Amino acid sequence: MNRSVRTLGALKETAYRSRSVRDEVRENVMAALKRGEPLFPGIVGFDETVIPAMVNAILSRHDILLLGLRGQAKTKLCRSLVRYLDEWIPVIEGSPLNEDPIAPRSNEARARVAEAGDETPVTWIHRDERYHEKLATPDVSMADLIGDIDPIRASREKLDLSDERVIHYGIIPRTNRGLFCLNELPDLQQRIQVGLLNLLEERDLQVRGFPLRLDLDIVMLFTANPEDYTNRRNIITPLKDRIASQVITHYPTSIEAAMAITEGEADVERSIAVRIPRFFREVIEEIAVQARKSEHVDQTSGVSARLPISALELLVSNVERRMLTTGETVPASRLCDLFALLPAVTGKLELVYEGEQEGAGIVAERLIGRAIKEVFLRYFPPVYDDRHEGGGGEPLYETIQAWFRGGNHVEITDFKPAHRENALLDEVDGLDELARKFFPEMNGDELPAVKELILEGLHQHSVLSREGLSGTIRYGDMLSRMMRDL
Repeated sequence: MNRSVRTLGALKETAYRSRSVRDEVRENVMAALKRGEPLFPGIVGFDETVIPAMVNAILSRHDILLLGLRGQAKTKLCRSLVRYLDEWIPVIEGSPLNEDPIAPRSNEARARVAEAGDETPVTWIHRDERYHEKLATPDVSMADLIGDIDPIRASREKLDLSDERVIHYGIIPRTNRGLFCLNELPDLQQRIQVGLLNLLEERDLQVRGFPLRLDLDIVMLFTANPEDYTNRRNIITPLKDRIASQVITHYPTSIEAAMAITEGEADVERSIAVRIPRFFREVIEEIAVQARKSEHVDQTSGVSARLPISALELLVSNVERRMLTTGETVPASRLCDLFALLPAVTGKLELVYEGEQEGAGIVAERLIGRAIKEVFLRYFPPVYDDRHEGGGGEPLYETIQAWFRGGNHVEITDFKPAHRENALLDEVDGLDELARKFFPEMNGDELPAVKELILEGLHQHSVLSREGLSGTIRYGDMLSRMMRDL
């Protein structure tokens, strides 16, 4: 489109045609479907569920409610629709409603076009300016969303208060010919929700008694959390009825999708390239999975995908901090880095009463432990084999346990360079052989992390004891520890 066009007359001579924003988005999505390109780049795990439902709603020209627990990319989905708006569109210069020069809708704009004719000034706006969103909070008013009388303008321009020009429009009318997203809809007061009824159906606006029929050209998008939907406030039934499509979102259904989301969202750019083994990344994702199963976590609130994102960032930062403070030269993650993730976990969990009694820190530590145990069993055979009563599923487990029964222990610390601890790990009988047996491709710098995973896995199976957590971890024989405690 030729953006040098600056008048209505010149615009009429171009190939520009008026169309509603619903048709605009629909046609651009259809073109993307025909080209076979990814519809929502950066949105992972929704290809067979959420995205088809979104596309169907767009093709049907519907307003959309995205319903899902926290951290399920609802707002990101809404923002992603901006790419299906035309890059540039013409508007009447100075119009607060971004009105189409060919088809103005307000009385003021029509009067300007009637007076200036083909000389009506035209300007252009980018698609990024056509998306607005508002967080629904209890203090949001009709003036914020729809508009109010502007007495200062009435006085300055000597306008009668019955003149439409004294209206100061809210954020929704100002999104005319665009996409408007209202986040956390249930938190909007019910009387304000009532004010949206005509907007969604008849496209009428009422501002302090002004009966306006602007027929606003907007795609309305809403997000809601089922917990808010049912327990705190609710969406009034008439409003829910007017939102044509309700799309249910969900958490990633596979570890691969979860890892892809975390890798795409986490800020892990550091002065050094920290090496994180795949099994450590799996542990991070498994923490969220275990939290979504935990009886201590309020499952109606959900566990946000932000948990593994924050956890991965903390893990990388802990490696960076250790290298700076100890002079370590190998940017490889260690087991102690996993327990540095506690701040990322405790802040993302909403606990039930039993969880509150246990304490957020203890619950988070257990979740990390369960995650390590789950990942350990993906790579190593069972510690106990039901086919051999009392016997281990892997002979080297017994070799390792025998070494600890001899009164030996291993200390893993965050305050010393890794090479000092690696020498201690090499002294454990059977540990190096077990690590190389199941991770033959692992290089020397990352192999100690495998050995630490084995030790923690054995602890989670009550084979080894573990003392300490923050900064320093000491592994020893479980029976000796129990006897000492007694």
